[in-house]
Amino acid sequence: MNPVRVLVVDDHQLFREGVRALLGSLPGTLVVGEADCGADAIELARTLAPDVVLMDVQMTDMNGLEATRRILAAQPGVGIIVVTMFDDDETVFAAMRAGARGYVLKGAGQAELVRAIEAVARGEALYGPRIAERILQFFQASRRDMPLDAFPDLTDREREVLDQIAKGLGNAAIARRLAIAEKTVRNHVSSIFSKLHVTDRAQAVVRAREAGFGQRET
Repeated sequence: MNPVRVLVVDDHQLFREGVRALLGSLPGTLVVGEADCGADAIELARTLAPDVVLMDVQMTDMNGLEATRRILAAQPGVGIIVVTMFDDDETVFAAMRAGARGYVLKGAGQAELVRAIEAVARGEALYGPRIAERILQFFQASRRDMPLDAFPDLTDREREVLDQIAKGLGNAAIARRLAIAEKTVRNHVSSIFSKLHVTDRAQAVVRAREAGFGQRET
């Protein structure tokens, strides 16, 4: 069988060298190129036609999710695995929306990365255990128990945050419960206030509870 052709995209040289050494020791994989930025990743994906791209998220010129979207727009058959330190819901689901078929944390073991490469090369999708748990928690979240017709201008995530506000939780507690950064919560709260045309948390709580938010126990 032909080896799986892999393009490694990361702005840290030591990480790229480590991945190259790992995959070079395996008979079923071949690193065909490396890139340290999104623009080079797009160009190398076009010229080298890899089977799998290992894609970092944060890079200097362009984030890896935008590079993922651009690569897949031109080459939908390429399997992209996001390899990153970030395990928050926002990044995980943004990667899925961008078209990534795998998501592996940089702290994962080598065996997990290899399994993801092999699975994605076969056309499957594979997410590390911690990421799979987050995905499951997301779909089991309280969103399904919230009013469906109230505040249609809110995004799904804003509705989750509003539900927690209606329960009386502060930003730090909401961040812990939803497994997102407190800064992200603050941004969502500001957006919610704007869309609900309220000026403070108390007004938001009143409107949310009148609409049925915050009533399910967690």
